[in-house]
Amino acid sequence: MNDKIPGLSFDHIGLKASDYERSIEFYKALGAIFLVEWGEGEGRISLWDLGNGQKIEIFANGGDTHVQNGRWIHLALTCDDVEAAYRTLLAAGAKTQRAPSVVHLPGRPEPLTLHACFVEGPDGEIIEICKKI
Repeated sequence: MNDKIPGLSFDHIGLKASDYERSIEFYKALGAIFLVEWGEGEGRISLWDLGNGQKIEIFANGGDTHVQNGRWIHLALTCDDVEAAYRTLLAAGAKTQRAPSVVHLPGRPEPLTLHACFVEGPDGEIIEICKKI
């Protein structure tokens, strides 16, 4: 529990999509559930539940060039079966960045082992799928 900011937790990550409909179809193919949409035309924005209340906000009019994301480097999602999630991502059009593998991290105070993969979504966004093992 966070004792500095009570109730603080991850809510969503925003994506400026170069092709709004393509990004929506991609995330729907991953099982995302529509929550709400607002705005019109190039001002459309929608919010999707990726599971367990973790959300992605998709913005229209992202253009063809990548926007600087500050220090954000990827969206990390956890699931029960990394291999199955990887196949689903590829079937939805994702491109492989790193195929599923077991990763041993020399964590402190104790080591951490993950089963993880990385893919690239339709707007070049990097998505990590991982499961602690």
